[in-house]
Amino acid sequence: MKVLTLQPIEKLTGEVTLPGSKSLSNRALLLAALAAGDTRLTNLLQSDDTGRMLTALRQLGVAMELSADGKECLITGHGGCFAAPANRHFFLGNAGTAIRPLTAVLSLIPGDFEIDGDQYMRERPIAHLIDALAQLGSKAEYLEKEGYPPLRIHGGHIKGGRVEIPGDISSQYLTALLMALPLTEQDSQIFVIGEQVSKPYLDITLGIMKTFGVSASHDQYQMFRVKGGQQYQSPGRYMIEGDASSASYFFGAAAICGGPVRVHGIGRHSVQGDIRFLDTIEAMGADVERSDEWVEVRGGQLKGVDVDLNHIPDAAMTIAAMALFAEGPTTIRNIYNWRVKETDRMHAMAEGLTRLGATVTTTEDSITILPPREIQPATIDTYGDHRVAMSFSLAALGSSPVTIQDPDCTRKTFPDYFKVFLSLAG
Repeated sequence: MKVLTLQPIEKLTGEVTLPGSKSLSNRALLLAALAAGDTRLTNLLQSDDTGRMLTALRQLGVAMELSADGKECLITGHGGCFAAPANRHFFLGNAGTAIRPLTAVLSLIPGDFEIDGDQYMRERPIAHLIDALAQLGSKAEYLEKEGYPPLRIHGGHIKGGRVEIPGDISSQYLTALLMALPLTEQDSQIFVIGEQVSKPYLDITLGIMKTFGVSASHDQYQMFRVKGGQQYQSPGRYMIEGDASSASYFFGAAAICGGPVRVHGIGRHSVQGDIRFLDTIEAMGADVERSDEWVEVRGGQLKGVDVDLNHIPDAAMTIAAMALFAEGPTTIRNIYNWRVKETDRMHAMAEGLTRLGATVTTTEDSITILPPREIQPATIDTYGDHRVAMSFSLAALGSSPVTIQDPDCTRKTFPDYFKVFLSLAG
């Protein structure tokens, strides 16, 4: 396995232009493919996850022209749901933002389809989505482990209607329903059971659906109304905002070591929920300046916080890494869904932080970190999770070397992350 040892870094400073948001990129690719008309997507993220979506769309017969650098794509929209392709086996790696919405869309198409992913995806539950689709008339069977990929969908039976779905695990299941159900004949009502997690990601979904000419409404994120018989329409051109989750590592680094670090491609009006990460680091002591097109962070005397970060579970991992450098304990609450992401992130973060010298306690849905007097040399097992790798890069801002196992796992969302990170260290 490849490893990367980061020697102690005294200071990070400079400017970064972000790659496109993964969440926005894969949503935009799918909606552009379903829309009437041609759509030119700019600042498209070039990564494993978007590559999986592009491959699946080509498999479905979508015509596209991708620029040499992969950052611009002209998509000829299908003008509605796809026809069944000759190859009906879809392999989607570990791309949750691809497998969930594509599963919902494929369930609308007459025919049988097999949906699979890599070893990590086969440990990520999909039962809540499959159960919801079954309420609407879809039929499916699990090919190996109950509730997990691989699975076979028998599509073409969904007309719309009433459906219930738990909200406590992932917003991606609900996003999948929201994106697919406008294409059904009848109106739909989606009732969320329990508290809905990661609400800002649903705002992203509803916002981009509106940009592509389709509407849905909700009552306090507990009941969603989706009118059937709608048609996605190309906006002509759509620029994908820089990835706010990726920005968090540079903001966190600046807060720890002083900065300043200015990040371009995201600003005060960002549609992404992870922009609220800035509120948390301000509470910890960082100095943040926001403009329409960039955000700059300078460091301060960081102090521990006790925060509910259910709304930003990905960026919450950056806060956990920053806790190594804060005065006093940091507690992050209401993050149960860390346990069902690309890996069990609660275990991965607790293990890595402990190796670095922190005292860590966890509950089913929280983590408390008491920082060490001095960060210890450590090897971090990333478990193939890009956000584990990027979060623990911040530990190199201490006085000891940090070794990251499988650093190339960042290709999922930010292939040249470590190159960019180290460039700010001179």
